[in-house]
Amino acid sequence: MLSLDSRGMSVDVRWKHDGFVSREDVERSGMTLRDFAEGEEIDVAIIRFDDNEGSLLLSVSQARQNEDWKRAEQLQNTDEVWRGLVAAANKGGLIVPFGNLRGFIPASHVSDLPRGMSEDDRVRYLESLVGKEIAVKVIEVNRKRRRLVFSQRNAERENRNARKELLLQELAEGDAREGVVSGLCDFGAFVDLGGADGLVHISELAWHRVRHPGEVVSVGEKVKVFVLHLDENGKRIGLSLKRLQPNPWSRIEETCHIGQLIEGTVSRVEAFGAFVSLEPGIEALLHVSQIADDPNTDPRRHLYEGQRVLTRIISIEADKQRLGLSLKEVTEGEREQWMAARAEAAAELAAASAATHEEAES
Repeated sequence: MLSLDSRGMSVDVRWKHDGFVSREDVERSGMTLRDFAEGEEIDVAIIRFDDNEGSLLLSVSQARQNEDWKRAEQLQNTDEVWRGLVAAANKGGLIVPFGNLRGFIPASHVSDLPRGMSEDDRVRYLESLVGKEIAVKVIEVNRKRRRLVFSQRNAERENRNARKELLLQELAEGDAREGVVSGLCDFGAFVDLGGADGLVHISELAWHRVRHPGEVVSVGEKVKVFVLHLDENGKRIGLSLKRLQPNPWSRIEETCHIGQLIEGTVSRVEAFGAFVSLEPGIEALLHVSQIADDPNTDPRRHLYEGQRVLTRIISIEADKQRLGLSLKEVTEGEREQWMAARAEAAAELAAASAATHEEAES
């Protein structure tokens, strides 16, 4: 550099004319004239060969940008992860400075952006990331169109894959682990174990019958799970919630005996009979032959889902987790006594509720 003043810098480029870098160009690079000294060698790019004063018009900011473009291309070619600070957000995505360039992350490449959000909610979510440092990968470099596009999702996928590999090495079947429910579907719940998701199949959520995982767990809930199986080839992790809970069938012979009257709720009705839920985890069969005298009767004529029934235990097979019930074996007197007790309990509950309501009003 030959000299500098308030207008900019004169630069010797070893050509027939000296070059000139304006103060505005220096400031565009994020620097000021005070950051340079006479005699210092600097990188410049030629903007124009004649600025009407016989000098080359040079640019420090474009020279720096050229280096940034090269660095971005290298990151793209090597598929490396780079970390940057989110500077701004709009409805389309995030702005992340990359040296003297402005990189863009489309909203579709932002990790963990909830689906189905309104446009306003999405903008608020993206704005919440401003000021945070995030990991990204370069997915597009186009100097002509001045497009530098990043993907946080791609970087996070690689990060999660690495964490999953490590987790699979640490996990063993039979382990108990803590995790967070990350998603629900009809066939089960996904649990994040700290970088990798495992699946709790709907049959492993509880000892009792579950219609949908949402009956047992919710997204974001912390849970303790049992590692059922590991498929290292498919990178699948099978988990269970119920294996960490006492199996009610293991003590069925202590709590139940043949001939015992027991109350339950009809959980489903089939052509061959009905299933009755007794205590959590215990579902007993009320065969059609034990519902009415006519063995060809349709159980749906006598029972409905959610109905409370009084039955008698006629068989127990704890090792096969089977328990047989009968409606026919309940006498009319036993049924009348049971119904009277239920009516009395309902009346007491109604009276207590009314008293509570009166106290609240007074």
